[in-house]
Amino acid sequence: MTPVRRSFGVLLAFTGLTLGAVAQAVPAAAADPLKAAAEQAARGCDPIAPAACLVPFPNDVYTVRDKRGDTGRRVNLKAAAMPRNIFGKGIDPTEFNRNDGFSPGTPILVQVPGLDPARTGLAPSTDIARSLRGDAPVVLVNARTGQRQPYWAELDAQDPRRRTLIIRPAVRLNEGTRYLVALRNVRNASGRPVPASAAFRALSKATAPKDKRLRPRWAALQTTLKDLRRRGVGTRGLNLAWDFTTSSTRSLTGRALAMRDSSFARLGAKAPKVRLTSVKELTEQEDPRIARRVNGLIEVPSFLDPSGTRLDYGKAKPGPYDRPVAPGWRTYHAPFQCNIPRAALTGKQRLNPVLYGHGLFGDYSTIDATAVKTFSSDHGLMLCATNWMGISGPDRPYLALLADLSNFPLIPDRMQQSYLNTLFLGRWMVHPKGAAASAAFRSADGAPVLAPAAKLTYAGASHGGIQGAALTALAQDFTTSVLSVPGMGFSTLLNRSSSFASVQQVIDIPYPDKADQQIGFGLMQMLWDRGEANGYVAHLVRNPLPRTPAHKVLLHEAFGDDSVSNVTTEVMARSLAIPVKHPALRPGRSNDVTPLWGIRAIPGFPYNGSALVMWDSGTPAPPPGNVPPTPPNSPHDSTVRSELARAQAAHFLKSGGQVIDVCGGGPCVIPNG
Repeated sequence: MTPVRRSFGVLLAFTGLTLGAVAQAVPAAAADPLKAAAEQAARGCDPIAPAACLVPFPNDVYTVRDKRGDTGRRVNLKAAAMPRNIFGKGIDPTEFNRNDGFSPGTPILVQVPGLDPARTGLAPSTDIARSLRGDAPVVLVNARTGQRQPYWAELDAQDPRRRTLIIRPAVRLNEGTRYLVALRNVRNASGRPVPASAAFRALSKATAPKDKRLRPRWAALQTTLKDLRRRGVGTRGLNLAWDFTTSSTRSLTGRALAMRDSSFARLGAKAPKVRLTSVKELTEQEDPRIARRVNGLIEVPSFLDPSGTRLDYGKAKPGPYDRPVAPGWRTYHAPFQCNIPRAALTGKQRLNPVLYGHGLFGDYSTIDATAVKTFSSDHGLMLCATNWMGISGPDRPYLALLADLSNFPLIPDRMQQSYLNTLFLGRWMVHPKGAAASAAFRSADGAPVLAPAAKLTYAGASHGGIQGAALTALAQDFTTSVLSVPGMGFSTLLNRSSSFASVQQVIDIPYPDKADQQIGFGLMQMLWDRGEANGYVAHLVRNPLPRTPAHKVLLHEAFGDDSVSNVTTEVMARSLAIPVKHPALRPGRSNDVTPLWGIRAIPGFPYNGSALVMWDSGTPAPPPGNVPPTPPNSPHDSTVRSELARAQAAHFLKSGGQVIDVCGGGPCVIPNG
């Protein structure tokens, strides 16, 4: 028995429950479809889709009007409608209801019994262009502009029985925007039309239903249908139609921005306080690259409650624009490490300071990895790192709390605190009275190891690329970042990543229903946006956040990545509207109809600006659907191990954002994986 299952066994024994005894009670369907629909509406479900409660999702049915907000709406999920775990405990909607809309990178979920993707003609991830055809069976359209949004659609491969249809935006949706969704001309495996549900047909009629419980949904649906017709989408062959509103910029980024601004305003011109806990000199036999390892604790305002798990909002009632507080300027001492290359201590080299971001469930000691130390030593870089709270190695014990997804908010809450920790570390690295004033950062003859007027930059890999993108969008002290094997949208990533197997196992036990899991992922994305790239990507290279410069980023993608799915990297590139190095791949390597669809080519080299570069180590093309690749050799860390990729990354950082071609005009190939 695994440790995870053993812990759940203890929980079950403690509560006196068995796995079979806590299945959700599902009321028997009434003979009258409108009566059943009215009962669904009373629970807080959408009555147009009787297959499940919270589908279609996302959905403005689960919001209320709020004229005070930036979107005019506020999420208002009902406790009775939320998925329940095997203990019968429903997910607490309180934190989700702090949003003024849904995630701009949301999975769009619907269940249509009998739907066959091929017969229906759904656009797969390998042919995104098909989603924009005039006769596409799924239409996703901006309600205000009428612009069609590209996507791909896939049945949940994790659940062949319930066959939840997942529609994934191929470009992140706009913030604070209402979208219309139409599903039409659905066909089954025999090619025959699948009829719309009786409830949807009834509520689509121009005549209001007699049951008062259904009239609000009828009125809203009439508006949706009217707006679809206005955008050229008729009702003939329509199986379902609904609308939803995405969260505003303020709802997505306001918490982290307020934490940053208030903390740095209090810090003023001073350097953050640091206590060095260890300065270790390494012999050349111990480490031929790094001569000195410096460890310490940096003091940072703590916006987490005394338990250290949740953001502290004081006495504020839950709302979309609440700002976390640090009562009495409560502090947290974040551990960090800096590595000083050998050449810097002999006076042969002055270093450029780089903040480094570790991967999933790693920690600051990632900078001790051989490839990372080689990157530092070969290119004159002093790397310093702290932990990504919320998703670092020390956070693993919190995973057991996901037996109840009501506890999930602690992950993005702690992730937001880690932004502040990392930004404070960066300020200390370049402050005249910070690292430069410490003997630990001087050579034997007293010379500083940092180059005069050296500019801070950022580099991160894997999760360090995902969360590093959000950090970069918030950064005031650096404008250039290299994001290696990054992505965005954990709701897309989870099922496609071999690295999340432990998280998946934790969720599988309390939430065995895969359809409920997909709804859970959609809900989680609403909060995860506050702590990962998806919430900040619109403000990374353009439209910067207030009091923040624009940034340049270099994305390194590993073809066939089994940990951070290629589709999530490419959604990031499209959302950033940045170009890709061509030729990106050798002929025949990709299964896509148009590889890297929607991403233009870099016009020439050297290129000044943000860009994407594909690196190919010979891994098989990723499989379709929401399943992880299973390559014989993982390519995930190949970009960090590649000498050419490291050289390109170092040049980008040291030049302030210039991309050079290190691949001789052809695709970037990493020999021998």
